[in-house]
Amino acid sequence: MDTATLPAIFDGHNDLLLKLYLGEASVDQVRDGGGTTHIDLPRARQGGFGGGMFAIYTPDPPAAKPDLNAMSGAQYDLPLPDAIDPDEALRAALAQAALLLQLERTGSVVICRTAGEIESALDGPLMAAVLHLEGADCIDGDLDALHVLHAAGLRSLGPVWSRRTRWAEGVPFRFPSTGDTGPGLTEDGKRLIRECNRLKIAVDLSHLNEKGFDDVAALTDAPLIATHSNANAICPHARNLTDRQLDMIAASGGMVGVNFATAFLRPDGQMRPDCDLDVVIRHFDHLLERLGEDGVGFGSDFDGATVPQMIQDVAGLTKMRAAMVAAGYDEPLMRKLCQENWIDVLDRTWSGTGKVRIARDQRTRHAATAGALSHA
Repeated sequence: MDTATLPAIFDGHNDLLLKLYLGEASVDQVRDGGGTTHIDLPRARQGGFGGGMFAIYTPDPPAAKPDLNAMSGAQYDLPLPDAIDPDEALRAALAQAALLLQLERTGSVVICRTAGEIESALDGPLMAAVLHLEGADCIDGDLDALHVLHAAGLRSLGPVWSRRTRWAEGVPFRFPSTGDTGPGLTEDGKRLIRECNRLKIAVDLSHLNEKGFDDVAALTDAPLIATHSNANAICPHARNLTDRQLDMIAASGGMVGVNFATAFLRPDGQMRPDCDLDVVIRHFDHLLERLGEDGVGFGSDFDGATVPQMIQDVAGLTKMRAAMVAAGYDEPLMRKLCQENWIDVLDRTWSGTGKVRIARDQRTRHAATAGALSHA
């Protein structure tokens, strides 16, 4: 199979807007190249990156940021920062939403609000961009900011990053651990999930702890989605999903985007770039076996994490896809993993058709249909 003929990748999560907000890159550099970000338009074209979820994230004050260098130890449990002031978070959120609009005006992205718009944009010259909120720190108790951001294009929301919000508690940077680390959704959090359901905003489970995950599953009428998470069975990090959680996602018709952050890939939980692509394939395989061929995609965390040195940035997706093909992934499966699964699950979420897949995507077990993989 010629990987150059594979469809463009739609990716579940990136933090490019944060890099722009912090002044680490410019809008012009995203369009023209030459910056230090993982994502820009020239390298996206080179690597087959068609677009994805562009996250709004409120950074911690420098003095409160977790020391991610500690994630190179054999075990760790980083203290989480305090909750962010909602007014401060709203200023950061509006600034980053404005940056996405600027990227559209200057010719780097097309902002998409429907699955059909994503599908059309992936074949075009610009990146498809869906506005996502990573941590609902900026949402007020009356949910006014939620409605304003929805009108501006917000179509996906994670109630928490790892720090606490009024809605829920996130998982810590803890290894080894499961996500069973604290209480679930608050009453306000349950109200937020119900309103997201009403507005047809996808709810991202990636940073929620297990009790919060279960609370969302009990409340939502939409497929369960984790935009950028991996398998706890391979890397026992608190950020990764247990088989029990994966089975719940499968039962809901949902999906998981594979995260390239090395601390969530490597079995030793260390945030180091020397991470072979075989490890990424192991996560894809495990998720495929638990979720089926229709339940897995990409969720890179580009511009928000240390990624394997063989990938480095979006241009390196050519190497990742070549590794997947070499591992035995055939062309129909690659089409699903690259874009079809994301388009389908977002279409069902945003249209309100919920947990029922369209006929072409009836769930089948990867192990039963794709055959034994060469590295198994």
